[in-house]
Amino acid sequence: MIEPSPASRVNGVSFFSNLPARLVSEHPYRSHHCGALRAEDVGTEVVLKGWVDTRRDLGGVIFIDLRDRFGLTQIVFSPQDSEAAHAAAELLRNEFVVSVKGVVQARSADTINPRLPTGEIEVRIMDLSILNTSDPLPFTVSSHEQKQTNVTEELRLRYRYLDLRRPALLNRIVLRSKVYESVRRFFYEHDFVEVETPVLMKSTPEGARDYLVPSRLHPGKFYALPQSPQTYKQILMVSGLDRYFQIVKCFRDEDLRADRQPEFTQIDVEISFATEALIRELMEGLMVVLWKDILDVEVGPSFPTMTYSKAIKRYGSDKPDLRFDLPIHNLEGGLKGSPFRVFEQVFASGGTVVGLRVPGEGERGRGAMDRLDKNIVRKKIGAGGLIYFRLATDGQITSSVKEEVLPRTFVDAVIESTGGEPGDLILLLAGNDPEVYQQMGALRLHMAEELDLIDTKRWAFVWITDFPLVEWSPSDKRWSAVHHPFTSPQEADITLMESDPGNVKGRAYDLVLNGQELGGGSIRIHDRNLQKKMFDLLGIGADEAERRFGFLLDAFRYGTPPHGGIAFGLDRIVAALTGTSNIRDVIAFPKTQSAAELMVQSPDEVDDRQLEDLHIRIVEEED
Repeated sequence: MIEPSPASRVNGVSFFSNLPARLVSEHPYRSHHCGALRAEDVGTEVVLKGWVDTRRDLGGVIFIDLRDRFGLTQIVFSPQDSEAAHAAAELLRNEFVVSVKGVVQARSADTINPRLPTGEIEVRIMDLSILNTSDPLPFTVSSHEQKQTNVTEELRLRYRYLDLRRPALLNRIVLRSKVYESVRRFFYEHDFVEVETPVLMKSTPEGARDYLVPSRLHPGKFYALPQSPQTYKQILMVSGLDRYFQIVKCFRDEDLRADRQPEFTQIDVEISFATEALIRELMEGLMVVLWKDILDVEVGPSFPTMTYSKAIKRYGSDKPDLRFDLPIHNLEGGLKGSPFRVFEQVFASGGTVVGLRVPGEGERGRGAMDRLDKNIVRKKIGAGGLIYFRLATDGQITSSVKEEVLPRTFVDAVIESTGGEPGDLILLLAGNDPEVYQQMGALRLHMAEELDLIDTKRWAFVWITDFPLVEWSPSDKRWSAVHHPFTSPQEADITLMESDPGNVKGRAYDLVLNGQELGGGSIRIHDRNLQKKMFDLLGIGADEAERRFGFLLDAFRYGTPPHGGIAFGLDRIVAALTGTSNIRDVIAFPKTQSAAELMVQSPDEVDDRQLEDLHIRIVEEED
């Protein structure tokens, strides 16, 4: 391994003092990238630049796979072509950066690599310049090793610049760039104006914690990084801008999951004089364009809609995965009046019993059912316990509850309600509504994954509509907004805001794909008095509303048009397009689960002078 020594400069060319100067004199231009050459280029003199991906020395002839972000090209060093270049190639090791000049040659029939676009050719090298060396890497980044085995995510994030050399990750970042291009082109073609809204703004909490930025010029006061540009984009509608969009960074100081980051990117949209139907139609068009541009796949042209209530009752989630069936059934009608104490107690407390028919699983053994109950239903899902009926193919019915406790007539009612047939397995959960539906929704998804029922080639888009406007927070003992405080109630429900808030539906909608929410939006409140009424419902008094949102209420005094919008998680869209479930795989420099950026080691401490300038003092926690 050649260790790099301090660089010198001769005639403006940088080189390492322990390498001959001719090895670092770069060729003046790159004629082709490493994924461009084909059989029709045979005989062409070319200049390529890139990284040594792999090196093979076969009887004095050295083969190198040269890599750049476009692909691989096999280059060949032979003494017959150039003794000097061959001698220099003896020094090459993985991840050296080189510039080469040579002639394209056809590979022999038995050496063609059909897995590579450049697999029919190779380049016979006449001249080599070593532009930089490389220490041994902490993990392999070769194009020939797509799977990272025995490499932790922490190590990959620590050396993110190396991880990004891997084609699997690099291609996702390149695809993300193409998504930006398609999004902008779509909105420009539909008369939208791209507007940048402030990153340093006023703290107007929207559910998650704000990231706060202290002001040096205004001691004791803070900016906040935006959780979304919500109030700014509504004010743009007051301004008459009519159609706005922005690809914008947003920030939320919250616990992280695979689909969450403290800083994330939104496709932010707002439209004046909008209706739900108009917004859905436009955004369906955006999805159609993205899937066609990026994957050459036809989706749409329109997507189905489903009410929030139906999604919960039928699939146990407001983000239903529709790539498989397995609907949930409410069994209250057939089980009320049964002597089974568990059911009696649940019904008496206002709860219910729900069931799931799993075709073809009626012959499962007792041990498998016990493990499903213990490990999945109780531990993972958090339900109280599983009740089941096994319908054997010979007509025998085995119940997890003795017949004297749950008579056969009630079992038959369940079988009829769920459409059970011989060979099926019927699963039951009992509990409070809506928790029991959510638990059964999780069990539904588990069974689909275990039995490989999910059609992974299908793109199942669905709009979820008619969300509750507010929900009761037992911990805060007040109503909180399901989407945000600016969502308009449905007109027919406005009179219920004071008398029956829990039954008020909002003019909100989410776009869901394969069980993942891609984005959500709503028709906004544009009337000052209705907005005040909403703040009152949420326990935001007049003084607090004026302090936090006075600028918006003031703007509403001057002819605000009806308007609505939506925001999509761009990271989630790119993750869906690339087939990964972790959005860290589609972000160039993501944070960890603890919101740390391992490569640059942030967050980090700052010196006392900076704190003094910001009028901040660190207070140690007392035991």
